[in-house]
Formats: sequence, structure tokens, C-alpha cells
Amino acid sequence: MLTPPSPRPARHTPAALAPAQAERRRLVLGTAAAVAAPLVLGACAGPAVTDYAAERPVLDLRTYFNGALRAHGLFADRSGKVVRRFVVDMQCQWRGEQGELDERFTYADGKLERRVWRLVHEGGGRYTGRADDVVGTASGQTAGNSFRWAYTLRLPVDGRTWEVQFDDWMHLVDEQVMLNRATMSKFGIRLGEVQLVFTKPARA
Repeated sequence: MLTPPSPRPARHTPAALAPAQAERRRLVLGTAAAVAAPLVLGACAGPAVTDYAAERPVLDLRTYFNGALRAHGLFADRSGKVVRRFVVDMQCQWRGEQGELDERFTYADGKLERRVWRLVHEGGGRYTGRADDVVGTASGQTAGNSFRWAYTLRLPVDGRTWEVQFDDWMHLVDEQVMLNRATMSKFGIRLGEVQLVFTKPARA
């Protein structure tokens, strides 16, 4: 938890200067609020998953993430530079409303990683999920051909562990192909973006 800095000691202001300083302070605060308001409103004006409710084909995670899949992906930093490339091989299975997604990552530099998601379909296109390196419970919802997924991931960085927030979007193109874009941020600051293309083998 971050601790805010201790406030500075108050300075004594001569009574004659107090009205002028108060007026300047009011103007500065008013200007700052006027500048910040459009930024805050713009940040909150992103798309909702329900915006895609009419899009087809309809995405059902229990159908798409079932059996073997492969994804090719990359990570680009906040400047847009691609800094990592990888392939993910997945084995997925569902038992009723509970699913397990076993992900095996192979990076371009030869590094290997594994993550196992355990998902629960809560009904109405809503899902929750857990994994060993996920903080708490992830949550998401499908609508039309899309799925929005939000979670916090523990990432090792230079010998430390960062808790990074993911805003993860998936869009089904057809029965075999799905596009995935996830924005990473910390303290509200965008760190970069992960992009993947999932490919599911065609039915025999």
C-alpha cells in the first residue's frame, strides 16, 4: 500500500496578502479542473462489451476454448515497440460449467512459461477465473462475438514482483480464428499491449 507524503507545515501569510493568494489559488484550481475534466471523461468513454451484442458469430467460451488451440502473440511497450514474441499451445476442457485452460508459452528467446486458468461460467455469459499468478478473481462477460476480461497479474520485473492490471478483449472472427488484445497498466499508467491470434483446428 502506498503511503501519501506528510503534509508540509503551514506558512503564516500576512492578512493583507491572503485575499490575493486565495484568488490566485481559486483560478489555478479552476483551470486544473477544466483541463482534467475532458481527460477523465474521455478515459471513461471506452467501448462496452454489450456494444458487440449484435455481432456474429456468437462467442461461447465453453465451445471455443475446448480441446487443443494455438496462439501467436507479441508484446509491445508503451511506445509501440515490439519487445517480445511468443507462441501459446493450449489444452482446454470443460466439465459442466467449470473449465480448465492449460497454457504453455514458448518465447522467441527460448524461455518457457505455463499458466493454468480455472474458469466458471456464472450464467448469462458471465465468467470468473483464477490462476496461480492472478491476484484474486478475474471476471468477464461475453456479448455477441466478443469477450471482455479484467484481472490483475503478478509479473516478475528485475527481481521484484509487480501487480499489473489487464483489460483483455477477445473478438471471434469465425469458428477457427479469434483476435485478442490486452492493455497492461499500473497505477492507471499504460505500460503496453499484448496482441494474440488464436487458431482452433477445423472440425473433421
